[in-house]
Amino acid sequence: MNSIVKIKENYEFRRAYKKGEALVSPYFVVYAMRNRRGNIRLGITVSKKIGGAVARNRAKRLITAAFRGCLPEISEGYDFIIVARNRILSVKSTVVEEQLKKLFKTNGII
Repeated sequence: MNSIVKIKENYEFRRAYKKGEALVSPYFVVYAMRNRRGNIRLGITVSKKIGGAVARNRAKRLITAAFRGCLPEISEGYDFIIVARNRILSVKSTVVEEQLKKLFKTNGII
């Protein structure tokens, strides 16, 4: 099974914002971009506008759990930056996972 490699560097986030394809959902925005590494990398951004540390960490956990559910179907060689939106705190990870899969299918990532 594929493993998730975390994106941590600021320049990698900026590159994805600039060159990546934006996939928009009510709960998050995904910037998807091909990489030459041949693995799947994930970066998550949650603004302070979402809430305090507890709320932000919950949003990150929701996104990570949903992304793990999609992982077996995703083709290799992509970087994903997921930016959480306010509404994400009002749904379960299964809803987030369904939205991710729907976006990935419509854009040929799955």
